[in-house]
Amino acid sequence: MAKGELIGRRGKDTVTIPIPQIDIPRFRYGSKQSGGVGQGEGEAGDPLDQGEAEGGSGQAGSEEGEHILEVEVSLEELAEIMAEELELPNLQEKGADKTVSTKDRFVGIRKTGPESLRHFKRTYKEALKRQIATGTYNPKMPVIIPVREDRRYRSWKTEEVHEANAVILYMMDVSGSMGDEQKEIVRLASFWIDTWLKSQYKGVERVFIIHDAVAREVDEETFFHTRESGGTMISSAYSLADQIIAERYRPEEWNIYCFHFSDGDNWSSDDTKKCITLLEERLLPSNNAFCYGQVHSPYGSGQFLKDLRDDIGEDDRLIMTEIPDREGIMDAIRTFLGKGR
Repeated sequence: MAKGELIGRRGKDTVTIPIPQIDIPRFRYGSKQSGGVGQGEGEAGDPLDQGEAEGGSGQAGSEEGEHILEVEVSLEELAEIMAEELELPNLQEKGADKTVSTKDRFVGIRKTGPESLRHFKRTYKEALKRQIATGTYNPKMPVIIPVREDRRYRSWKTEEVHEANAVILYMMDVSGSMGDEQKEIVRLASFWIDTWLKSQYKGVERVFIIHDAVAREVDEETFFHTRESGGTMISSAYSLADQIIAERYRPEEWNIYCFHFSDGDNWSSDDTKKCITLLEERLLPSNNAFCYGQVHSPYGSGQFLKDLRDDIGEDDRLIMTEIPDREGIMDAIRTFLGKGR
């Protein structure tokens, strides 16, 4: 178990927001020239150690340290913080006339109903009027005793409430060039995107797609913890996303957001052309926003982003950005969601 944290400011104070996470241990091979167990001088039975520690250098400091407060905040508060920091506009909902739920609303008073809904003030007034009308009311001793006929109850009406729901499709390249650091950037970006969209819509569903040369739909745990391997065919993810939208999320009824993260290393120019065709003819017309975030990797060529910019870079339905490192996550989200779609 490990604990990541987000650093921010509240007035003059610096605050840290703890985010628990799990680091999966892995074996890593060291350099062949560094020696190891069973190598070098020594006798059987000698203990293995890390050598003698060297003494530190420098003197005790006299400057005041930075004091950081650890605070607990809700996701709603995080969404407000992000909206204020990134100046995000409210999103434009669509399909609200199609997605319907029911809600009970008190609309009047009736003479029958459950005791839990008895209206005390109206019952008192009815009893007072009855006693005045029958001459039993005594101003010097104003004791009001309601009878069964005096009781009044709140009445309700069930109404249809039109709501707008959203679905987020996360797509991630898990080929050999996408390592742990790249997936960590995707995880953090997805957390903030989730936080914002959940603050904007009553219901949010999420779909997770991973791809190398083949794409498949997975759960959230698999999405963030799949080991990287294989080649890359980005069109496989776009085809699967289009199929899922067509089968489960009608664009007339859902606000659809697609986020694809990759290092931009695609198998061939022919597959890139297929991706562009899928975007232009299928995905862009059905999405509120289709966002492509290219995560920097020392092993990826980054060519896919260049091809998208050359072929459909003028289409404002496609939002593209580069994410060089963790510091670039918030700038990417500002680019993705800053137009309020």
